[in-house]
Amino acid sequence: MRVALMVTCINDAMFPGTGQAVVRLLRRLGVDVEFPAGQACCGQPMVNTGYLDEAVPVVRGYADAFAGYDAIVTPSGSCAGSARHQHAIVARRSGDPALQAAVADLSPKVHELSEFLVDVLGVTDVGAYFPHAVTYHPTCHSLRMLGVGDRPLQLLRQVRGLRLVELPGADQCCGFGGTFAVKNADTSVAMGSDKAREVAGTGAEVLVAGDNSCLMHVGGLLSRQRSRVRTMHLAEILAATEDDPATPDPGAHPVDARRAG
Repeated sequence: MRVALMVTCINDAMFPGTGQAVVRLLRRLGVDVEFPAGQACCGQPMVNTGYLDEAVPVVRGYADAFAGYDAIVTPSGSCAGSARHQHAIVARRSGDPALQAAVADLSPKVHELSEFLVDVLGVTDVGAYFPHAVTYHPTCHSLRMLGVGDRPLQLLRQVRGLRLVELPGADQCCGFGGTFAVKNADTSVAMGSDKAREVAGTGAEVLVAGDNSCLMHVGGLLSRQRSRVRTMHLAEILAATEDDPATPDPGAHPVDARRAG
């Protein structure tokens, strides 16, 4: 099985450790994952903002980059949702039968990381070790668009040393939503602040999610609240072992999305 890593723009630009963690994890599980050098943005920001025509060449580039692979794995429910659902809309908009056929072939092969591990590889115990208290936020696209369900929780429950703490109101949106955070900044901050308070109230050391965009948003607000809760992507926790532990740095500060902008 030829497997490709779709690393996503935000990970490539700001969180390269997440993509590296996916590669370490999959190789540990016997998957020789490849990284297509031609990949770029999946087009989601354009589609979500209504620029469908502008998204056509982006989706065309995506189809070219990932052609021929049996499975495409991405550490992002948001980008997986775009490739699985939005690309078909863009392809139809293009009026190009070849692009429509390429998208129809590729879209079912796209898997968010936890889906690939649980559904394709059939594993929940990936041999991870992470001796910390963790709470999990299910991001909107993974929860509502993909229907990832409890797959990330199944994986976290099998991590040795990890104590999973329930997050109240876990199904509530964190308020990031890509361009929503720019167009509706006040609402976005209010939603994110509510989420950050719930996270801090769990007593967990680490907030984990499957999308770094959401972690960036909530992590920035946690830092403003002077919380000591750190954020980590699911891939980083699953990639951690006793020989190569991923330990949250109590002196580190998560990226603040607003300062970064």
